[in-house]
Amino acid sequence: MHRPTLILVYEPEAACRTRLAAKGFSERHIVEVSSYLAQSTDLAPEFSAIEEGCADRGLGFLPLALDDAATGLAGRPGDSTLVWTLTDGIAYFRGGAAPALARLNGLATIGADDSLFALCQDKFRSGAVLSALGLPVPLAGLAANGKWLSQPPGSERGWFVKPNRLGAKIGIWPDSRCDTLDEALALSGRVHEAYRDTVVVQPYVPGRNVRASFLAVRPEAGPEALGIVFVDSGGDFQTMDDSLALYGETGAEAIAQDRQAVPELIAVEESQPEAAKKIRAVAARLMQGLGLRDVFSMDFRVEADDTVHLIEFEVAPGLPCFDFRAYCRSIWRLGLAEAMAETAANRFFGR
Repeated sequence: MHRPTLILVYEPEAACRTRLAAKGFSERHIVEVSSYLAQSTDLAPEFSAIEEGCADRGLGFLPLALDDAATGLAGRPGDSTLVWTLTDGIAYFRGGAAPALARLNGLATIGADDSLFALCQDKFRSGAVLSALGLPVPLAGLAANGKWLSQPPGSERGWFVKPNRLGAKIGIWPDSRCDTLDEALALSGRVHEAYRDTVVVQPYVPGRNVRASFLAVRPEAGPEALGIVFVDSGGDFQTMDDSLALYGETGAEAIAQDRQAVPELIAVEESQPEAAKKIRAVAARLMQGLGLRDVFSMDFRVEADDTVHLIEFEVAPGLPCFDFRAYCRSIWRLGLAEAMAETAANRFFGR
């Protein structure tokens, strides 16, 4: 048997920028869109730590850029190869191809199968599936450049407009919460002009922002291993500028140098245990009914009366981001590199 090896497939920011430039996107929007791949940039300096953690557990480690994945995965032995996809995407990004390539080559994976990589990146379709599963997701309409493809339900609190395939729960601009459907259609035109995407239009839901993170360091781990925290960033919702400040290259550098304050993370169980219980039930439903496994995150809005609204799920959460690192420390008592190596070792050796 060959040495068991963990292969981490990732799409670099530079590759994304080159493709977007070739398609005629503006420099500003190239930077904005490619910033969602910052986790590949941020994790690269830790490849040696992951390699060391794997070596301590009897594993090899190979980071593999997405453009090299087709040849890099071909011919790998199925009994000693494990593929972990770091970055996702089906439109602006291409990471969703990695688990499909693994399946094509008969290789085991960490994370959900490739069908969920595609589903979670299309917010309108994923919302329809989540609703069919009976989960508390806001109903949504879909608009394309000022025209309705599917009109949203009525709302007394107004509506929230976000890109459909940009991999974002963000609203892009501060006025992405709007009072009328005419304003929502106007926003769809702005999103189309800037990002060439359709928009999801949902009734605005109140509450605090909550992130639920999951990593099955032990294969048998279930919803009890979720880390569920309020993410209090000072704003009602995240805009593109907020995202760049936290996750883009300059944001990551500022955080490292303590020039950028990260949002406060507060365990939901401490003040709203019933809401946390509901969130674990949602996770269980997603794992059983949709096939989420190994590593994922979910975003919620939680009201003061413990009403929870599922906003989205992600199958390739930002591992090197502050919130996922905090999750690994608080739930598993491990640093990120150790948690990744231990997860892989447990799949190979059943520790």
